[in-house]
Amino acid sequence: MFIQTEATPNPATLKFLPGKPVLPGGTRDYRDAETATESPLAQKLFSVSGVAGVFLGQDFITVTRSGAEWQHMKPAILGLIMDHYLSGEPVLLGESPRAEAPGDEFFEEGDTEVVNTIKQLLDTRVRPAVAQDGGDITFQGFREGVVFLNMKGSCAGCPSSTATLKHGIENLLRHFVPEVSEVRAV
Repeated sequence: MFIQTEATPNPATLKFLPGKPVLPGGTRDYRDAETATESPLAQKLFSVSGVAGVFLGQDFITVTRSGAEWQHMKPAILGLIMDHYLSGEPVLLGESPRAEAPGDEFFEEGDTEVVNTIKQLLDTRVRPAVAQDGGDITFQGFREGVVFLNMKGSCAGCPSSTATLKHGIENLLRHFVPEVSEVRAV
């Protein structure tokens, strides 16, 4: 098994490509070992000293570090990912992979059409590009012209995330959806 690694725009995050599906059709974002109990793979990755976050994408894993150096962490992470896939253990326990629940989305009922357009643009134009960098951006809400987005994986805490939001996503949404005046990260 050969696992590729890629740098991301966030220097604290590396993207690992196992060459096999991770969570087809879904994602999971874990910020600590306690929230990762449903994923044996994520639990193993949190056992590596310095791992501060694990994001499982459709065909990739991003790992965020805190206080440790990649040259010390990367061999252990690669070994754990390889061992996990060779063991045949599932990525998630007890259920098939699915997209994370929308959670507590908020918007006015009269804005349903606008919100559907925003979500379609995010799904077709933004999320595929962001996944290339090891992250994900999902809709959280829309109120008084402001779109609220969740940034996950390498996007969370990325130094260039503000530029991505303001110059990329905000301009795209404002162009196609005149009701959008601003985009903010939650």
